[in-house]
Amino acid sequence: NIDFEKDLGFSKSSVSFTGSFEWRISKRSRIDFEYFYLNRSSSKTLEKTIEFGEQTFNINTRVTAFSDNQIIRVAYGYAILSKPKYEAGLLIGAHVLLGDVGIRAEGNNINAEIKENLDFTAPLPDVGIWGQFVLGKRFGLYTNINYLALKINDISGRIMSYNLSVLYNVSGNFNLIAGYTGLNFKVDVEKERLNGFFKWGYNGPTITAAYTF
Repeated sequence: NIDFEKDLGFSKSSVSFTGSFEWRISKRSRIDFEYFYLNRSSSKTLEKTIEFGEQTFNINTRVTAFSDNQIIRVAYGYAILSKPKYEAGLLIGAHVLLGDVGIRAEGNNINAEIKENLDFTAPLPDVGIWGQFVLGKRFGLYTNINYLALKINDISGRIMSYNLSVLYNVSGNFNLIAGYTGLNFKVDVEKERLNGFFKWGYNGPTITAAYTF
């Protein structure tokens, strides 16, 4: 097992970017599109020997590592309850994870370059519930939670995501949203150069500017 934060020196906190688009097909139906990107890197002298892919990185070796993750989400939502001041319904969709992780040894004592990277694409379907509520003239509340575990061919995964946000209407169609979101998953991958699992997740505050039209 390799802990990217403990063994490779990755920071436990980082700033990232996400963008989303919601299309209201009808009064009760909606389609959500979302994109999330996070690229992290580190440099550390190893405190233990690490076997990664087809390479072995010995203890006391100085290495650089990276983890490049992109997540594309598409979901369909249907409002079972639809009232002027609140809505609640079901979600069905998928997160598609595009992952690329790698390690490279560095230093004057390295005779030949030692590096290894592994990339994979993992589709992770999920189902969930959502709700949004009018709290006042300018304030609203939105929440959703999604979960599913599934195996497709040589890739299996388990995913849980959630979001709790408060909306403030600044003016007209322009809103500011503050919330707390999380996405946590585990992917088991069997490939020619890899037979293992990748466990990853993020949890933290979000600030969003939204415009409706």
